[in-house]
Amino acid sequence: MYENSYEFGNSGGMETMGAGFWIVMLLFIILMVASMWKIFTKAGQPGWASIIPFYNLFILLRITGRPEWWIILWLIPCVNIVIQILVYLDLARVFGKSAGYGVGLILLPFVFFPLLAFSDAEYGG
Repeated sequence: MYENSYEFGNSGGMETMGAGFWIVMLLFIILMVASMWKIFTKAGQPGWASIIPFYNLFILLRITGRPEWWIILWLIPCVNIVIQILVYLDLARVFGKSAGYGVGLILLPFVFFPLLAFSDAEYGG
């Protein structure tokens, strides 16, 4: 008497929710790639370097003034978390921002990276 929606291929909008999720995720990825690209170019580095795995970490270390051999430390579990925090704090510093801004880069990167990229912040080296 009652029709089961599963028998007729209707999953109650799950496909729509899934598509919406992937669209939001794609927009998020585009925003973050554009932000990193802009940050790299502000620092005088090639923007395309921000999309190459491991090479982008090498360039990020160069931008922040940290030794390039630190890229090895990014491969060590637990140590990589500390290195990431230090690099993000240094990234805020070299763009003339406070340590509080660096904490923002750590905790809310999807907000603070675009703010850093598209603001008038200048690279100080």
